[in-house]
Amino acid sequence: MGRASFASRSGHELTGSLELPPGGEWKATALFAHCFTCGRNIRAARDITRALAAAGFAVLRFDFTGLGDSEGEFEDTTFSSNLDDLEDAATWLGETLAAPQLLVGHSLGGTAALAVAERLDSVRAVATLAAPAQPEHVLKNFGDDLARIEEEGSAEVDLGGRPFRVRRDFIDDARSHDLSARLRKLRRALLVMHAPGDRVVAIDQAETIFTSALHPKSFVSLDEADHLLSRSEDSVYAASVIASWAAKYLEMRSAQATEGVVVAGRTADAFLCSVQAGEHRLLADEPESHGGSDLGLDPYRFLSAALASCTVMTLNMYARHKKLAVERVLCQVTHRKVHASDCEDCETREGKLDELRRVVTIEGELDDAQRARMLEIADRCPVHRTLEGEIKVRSELA
Repeated sequence: MGRASFASRSGHELTGSLELPPGGEWKATALFAHCFTCGRNIRAARDITRALAAAGFAVLRFDFTGLGDSEGEFEDTTFSSNLDDLEDAATWLGETLAAPQLLVGHSLGGTAALAVAERLDSVRAVATLAAPAQPEHVLKNFGDDLARIEEEGSAEVDLGGRPFRVRRDFIDDARSHDLSARLRKLRRALLVMHAPGDRVVAIDQAETIFTSALHPKSFVSLDEADHLLSRSEDSVYAASVIASWAAKYLEMRSAQATEGVVVAGRTADAFLCSVQAGEHRLLADEPESHGGSDLGLDPYRFLSAALASCTVMTLNMYARHKKLAVERVLCQVTHRKVHASDCEDCETREGKLDELRRVVTIEGELDDAQRARMLEIADRCPVHRTLEGEIKVRSELA
């Protein structure tokens, strides 16, 4: 994760976090708008943007003016100023990486994403989570304080257990926006996500958004998620759906074909790496017990997987060639360090050496002789021969 900062048109420095995929290679850029008074580091914002990054997106989330680490006073902000902040964030993202093709907004941030989309030519898709259909819906949070704000011009209100001063300008501005016409003219792919039991923004708000917009549009239920998506499994699920859905509508950068395998890792990501082999992408990591985040195989498991997969391929090819009654082959490979003195058939007699233990299971109607022969064939798989042959690793700087 990289810290981002940029100047808003009002002259304030806004602070954000730029989430990049493992290795730093991204397919498309996205902009995330957090919920009302929440800030960029609320759990849902962190989980969703990080999960989108893991799926290949470069995602910027930031604190709106007067919130979190951003400059300015909350009482001076309105829904309109939030839209300006989003547009300024999109400009920064475009100058830094590429203009965002995807907008994702949570709660009032979703409403803001819908409203600002028409101002961003680069945006091809908008995803909302638990969003109200109109900005005015947020005024319900003020309860009895609403009348006091209108009468006195401003008042301090309790929002989520924190005090905020709200001015009448905020109320007037929220009421001045009507998204109905904007939704009809959205001209972007739309994904509406909402939980039927949302107690803050009722499900009928999602229905209004969905029915007002034209196709292409989709709705996905968030089932038992709460309004803030406070459970990681809910927010990560939402991100996975968004990533799969958005790929249909965005111009995703494709990885250049490379010879062999290319692994990239950012220093800030600890052990997490992206692995590119042709058009295939994988993740490599270390387990949490070794200081990693356990998002992919560790290097020795990749090595074990190479031997195991080569073994299965070789044995299935042999079975087809010999027309043997083999239904399936399974191969389990484990790696460990052993003392050389404990290895009777090893040439090395001192120190430790690497041992790959392979267990092969052959499902099918074979006699003992056929099974024994297949075990002999397993030793002939190319990776097995490479591992037991002489290996030279030649290194150079690019």
